[in-house]
Amino acid sequence: MPTTPRWFTDTPDGHSDSYVQRFRKLASDGVDLVGEARLVDALVPPRSRVLDAGCGSGRVAGELFRRGHDVVGVDADEILLAAAAQDHPGPRWVHADLSELDLAAAGEPAPFDAVVMAGNVMPFLAAGTEQAVLERLAAHLVPAGRLVVGFGLDRGYGLSDFDRHCAGAGLALELRCATWDVTPFTDQSPFAVTLLRNQ
Repeated sequence: MPTTPRWFTDTPDGHSDSYVQRFRKLASDGVDLVGEARLVDALVPPRSRVLDAGCGSGRVAGELFRRGHDVVGVDADEILLAAAAQDHPGPRWVHADLSELDLAAAGEPAPFDAVVMAGNVMPFLAAGTEQAVLERLAAHLVPAGRLVVGFGLDRGYGLSDFDRHCAGAGLALELRCATWDVTPFTDQSPFAVTLLRNQ
């Protein structure tokens, strides 16, 4: 089973740097980049502890921190983490593979009230590690804590596999939407945002 995330194996050289520059340009142009954070903020009490799993260059974690939450961002890409630390001071940034995530070993023993996975993290994982990642995230949640996951459905990882992996990780489906602003999901939706609860 491959262990290197597809973020590294299935993208061209320089992809991480291009990603950072793209989102910096969008932010400087005033594009709304915090819809995911708005949804998570609405789902949890004030000053909640939130994990941004696959945090990329930090836009979601940074906004959640600005809204008063205690936030940890985790990513396997050191280039993206460096940009996150530069552009979004406040959250704690951890370099780790989500399939082996153990934040207690990184000095973060307290569980999280919620976990968010935005930006197509699931399809960019190493093939075959999806359930292991979901299990590790569930292990970092408080009982009945929430996991919110969004990804495009045209990237080789479908909802039937995702739902099976979630069930295997002990995560119960609560709601599925087509967008982060909770547009209703249909069979024609090209994107899915799924709210799950730790059992």
